Amino acid sequence: MPLTHQFRALRVRLALLFAVVGPGLITSNVDNDAGGIYTYSLCGARYGYTLLWLLIPTLVALIVVQEVCSRMGTVTGKGLADLIREHFGLRATFLIMMAVLFTNLGNAVAEFAGLASSLELFGVSRYISVPLGAIFVWWLVVFGNYKSVEKAFLFACLLYLAYPISGLLSHPDWKPALEGATRPLMPFDVAAVSMMVGVVGTTIAPWMQFYLQSSIVEKKIQLAEYGKSRLDVIVGSVIAVVVAFFIVIACAATLHRNGITSIQSGAEAAQALAPLAGRFAWALFALGLANASLFAASILPLATAYSVCEGLGLEAGVDRSFGEAPEFYWLYTAIVVLSAGIILVPGTPLLRIILVSQILNGVLLPFILVFMLLLVNKKSLMGSYVNGPVYNTVAWATVIVLILLTVLMVVTSFLPAGFR
Repeated sequence: MPLTHQFRALRVRLALLFAVVGPGLITSNVDNDAGGIYTYSLCGARYGYTLLWLLIPTLVALIVVQEVCSRMGTVTGKGLADLIREHFGLRATFLIMMAVLFTNLGNAVAEFAGLASSLELFGVSRYISVPLGAIFVWWLVVFGNYKSVEKAFLFACLLYLAYPISGLLSHPDWKPALEGATRPLMPFDVAAVSMMVGVVGTTIAPWMQFYLQSSIVEKKIQLAEYGKSRLDVIVGSVIAVVVAFFIVIACAATLHRNGITSIQSGAEAAQALAPLAGRFAWALFALGLANASLFAASILPLATAYSVCEGLGLEAGVDRSFGEAPEFYWLYTAIVVLSAGIILVPGTPLLRIILVSQILNGVLLPFILVFMLLLVNKKSLMGSYVNGPVYNTVAWATVIVLILLTVLMVVTSFLPAGFR
């Protein structure tokens, strides 16, 4: 084949790939949001490299769970909430949607808290950054369409490179880091178990499954394009966990090493990095937090509006006008306004909201996964695209482990202090 034909064929393949890329990459990366960054930062500060191993099975589970949603969206052309309502009834769907709404509202508050705290490090008052951030994310979704919104989100994904660079600038001790990543240790105390639930819950959050599947549907990805969509999911998952790895590494190498084991926010972690890893590492960490917070403040209300409206059989989607999907846009608007407004109320217990929302992610996730696995194994729904034995084993193992961790967290919280 002539060289010009090879280049032309390569351009065509790349064009087809980039036409499909987006949902997987965006969904996985936005999960490294303000709450996630705080959770990973606290994990590194409190436990050093000890819990790094948890990210490896979490990555495997994330890929499997995301691929299942991507496949269901491609095969059925319907969102996850839509399928739950059709196959399990309105009552079950309503209960799940209310739990998702409550959890995601806490997550959205955490995003605006992350935006406020990160920009305050640069001298910008939250009474300026939060209203402007809320107006921007509202304008982006309400006055944009799917393609323009997706392009903005993909650009935001590039800015996550700040965390690997910040991690390297922290000069980690690679030998104990590699030991922590390959030697599973299971601390038996309520704080450690809560941390493990929080890490898994923030890496594989319930909202992700609804948003990813809805994005696949709205992007109109066909079965012929599914291989490229699957690659999008895998690459996005790997990048998200690599970013999480370097956040833990940065805080373990600096904060934990210097005896700083308690932080109140991702911004406090960034501030503590300055004297320990240099102002460049601090600035990158803080700017990464601001980007992640604004990014997630757009997507979390969007994911919530998608799931609730689909679950109730209402029109949803950023390619629809306000008149075509009023409930979708009003719900999106209400979540943005409420979550941003809470940040501006003096005395709001932001840390408690962030921690509770991350733990609620871990508690709610098994219920969402059970519905997903029941759906994806229905031959009447998926035909030949039902789960294989390997996928089912990993997915059900994830459900069982999360349930056990949640039960252990609850049980250990009632034990006397001497037994924890």
